[in-house]
Amino acid sequence: MNLNDLNKRAGKYKSRKRVGRGHAAGGGKTAGRGMNGAKSRSGWKRKRGFEGGQTPLFQRLPKRGFSNVRFRVSYDIINVGDLNQVTGDVAVVNLEYLATHGLVKKRHSRLKVLGSGKLDLKLVVEAAKFSNSAREQIESNGGEAKTV
Repeated sequence: MNLNDLNKRAGKYKSRKRVGRGHAAGGGKTAGRGMNGAKSRSGWKRKRGFEGGQTPLFQRLPKRGFSNVRFRVSYDIINVGDLNQVTGDVAVVNLEYLATHGLVKKRHSRLKVLGSGKLDLKLVVEAAKFSNSAREQIESNGGEAKTV
């Protein structure tokens, strides 16, 4: 065998050690798990942030400050170009209509219409907010942008 015969991956993959197969195999009895404790037993998983029984860091640090998460206002968003998928004679396009027809996933109770895309239909759209470009496109087609 010569050096140029060696595969580049020759030493890359090492076969795993098969533990728990007896003393002769080199991984018998405790199979590398040690003597006692939860880690030596089956079904044990290390919890995120677990520090061996010591109080975890996130519990040791003081809790301070303000978070706006509970108070923020979130919107379901749709672009004006996506409103072209509205079919049939629809009197009013609102969040409920869009959610039932699968154009928006109704996660929040408010709808915001953004101006990306080109609108070809005359629609009456009810939403909590409109971007300026979206309002202009809806009204230029003879439609109406109602703020709810």
